[in-house]
Amino acid sequence: MIPSQFDYVKPASVDEAVQALVQAGEDAKILAGGQSLLPVLRLRLAAPSVIIDLGGIPELRTISDDGDRVAIGAMAPHHDVMRNELVKQHVALLAQATSTVADPQVRHRGTLGGALAHADPAGDLGAVALALEAEFVIAGTSGTRTVTAADFFVDYFTTAIGEGEILTQIRFPKYTGWTSHYEKFNRTSQAWSMVAVAAALKVDGGTISEARIGLTNMGTTPIRATGVEQALVGQSATADAVRAAAEHATDGTAAPSDADAAADYREHLARVLTGRAVLAAAG
Repeated sequence: MIPSQFDYVKPASVDEAVQALVQAGEDAKILAGGQSLLPVLRLRLAAPSVIIDLGGIPELRTISDDGDRVAIGAMAPHHDVMRNELVKQHVALLAQATSTVADPQVRHRGTLGGALAHADPAGDLGAVALALEAEFVIAGTSGTRTVTAADFFVDYFTTAIGEGEILTQIRFPKYTGWTSHYEKFNRTSQAWSMVAVAAALKVDGGTISEARIGLTNMGTTPIRATGVEQALVGQSATADAVRAAAEHATDGTAAPSDADAAADYREHLARVLTGRAVLAAAG
């Protein structure tokens, strides 16, 4: 199907993009990688009057060392993120999860910021950002503001990005020396996660001293499995200890039932995959 008619704007700076968004009003849509927006346009599930393409703003594609954090521009393609040496060294979990996103074609066109702003609870990167306590830099007419991952994901396909605002950067704390793993379960290769688990551990002398666990597709937003984290800290990285901690994976979750899986099956998967992810991260 052919999309409805719309005007197209390609600003050269963040300020120009914000002004274009404000002028266009609520009927405007932001084009990042387009991997979520374009199918919706073709099906005419959305009919914006203006498309604002962020592809002409070079600063939004950068990945840089920002002291104790790695700063990633919202328009950085998945392919660049997963291959970047800074990311692989300091935020390995993000690189691992990004490598499972769809297929190579999508990873070359899709962007980190676009995926996170889309806020699909089945998307792979929200759980990573939440578990690793990322910060989101959002630009608007009054300047920029920073939102924590815990406050960024509000509801199903809903984030803290307000009207007239644009996500410009995602800042990840450095987890240098941590071990990590992203365990994903889906029906077919390259499909959305039925359930997935993002796990990052700091292991000292065989004992888990810190843990970060995020769950994909276990609620209307990504979920931080704090019960698992608390149960892991101070424990030896053994199979029995990890499996016991993984029983807390469903604490505070609201797994959906849909054509892919019933809620109770997702809960089972969350416990099993959490155990696998933590054991793999612990080596």
